[in-house]
Amino acid sequence: MEELDRTSSYPPPVDRLLTYGEAEVVEADDWPNYLELGLGPEHIPDLIRMATDEKLNKADPDSLESWAPIHAWRALGQLRAEAAIEPLLSLFDKLEDSEWVAEELPEVLGMIGPAALPALAAYIADRSHKRWPLINASSGVQAIATRWPEARSESIAILSKQLEQFAENDPEFNAFLILDLVHLGAKEAAPLMEQAFAADRVENFVMGDWDDVQVRLGLKPAEEVEQKRSERQAEMLPRWTPSEVTAPQVSSEPRRRSGASQRKKAKNKMVKQSRKKNRKR
Repeated sequence: MEELDRTSSYPPPVDRLLTYGEAEVVEADDWPNYLELGLGPEHIPDLIRMATDEKLNKADPDSLESWAPIHAWRALGQLRAEAAIEPLLSLFDKLEDSEWVAEELPEVLGMIGPAALPALAAYIADRSHKRWPLINASSGVQAIATRWPEARSESIAILSKQLEQFAENDPEFNAFLILDLVHLGAKEAAPLMEQAFAADRVENFVMGDWDDVQVRLGLKPAEEVEQKRSERQAEMLPRWTPSEVTAPQVSSEPRRRSGASQRKKAKNKMVKQSRKKNRKR
């Protein structure tokens, strides 16, 4: 009865998302075109209600309706629903352990566009939020700049302003702020990044050390960095004879993973360390 009541509370065509089925893990540009279901601006309030529906977000993972919030927020992104910005931001906190939220909501905010930047700027400056919600919100800023080149300068300013607080920020948060800035090619923020690294306030496993960042920004050739590392490693080796030791092999290729894939890999590593539950939701 409860399921029927919940289903009947959403009008057509929004109710079709309750039985749309499992969401595929694909890039945002490959999401289904939900507007083909007849969804339009007039359905935004119900889509917001569905995306933030606590019962749906906690529904049995094996049920069709448990996927409805994901389809709803994707549709909101495709509709560029500015009214959804604040409600969707609240999910970063409410569904902190959701990998779907971490991977998709930044992209949804990116689709909504520059109108989301003021809310995101206020969010990442609010220290009451935990580490992962802050990281996901900063990813939203980067996603907007990636989709909307005219928003690049404002986005870089927002991320840089937060990185200026590197002494108070969590080192992991600093690392992801730098990752976002590097993804945007923000060479103008390089001095600030260097300060954060020099203060030992950046978690290196996200994208490496300051040398790695300089390579990614095109400020240093990869060969110079790798040569420096090879020399450093050679100095650290014990004074053994050549027959007793094989020099470490150092790749000449810089770390060239895309911002999105590198962010996901770093997140997954941190998730494995701090989240042991609820892969789906």
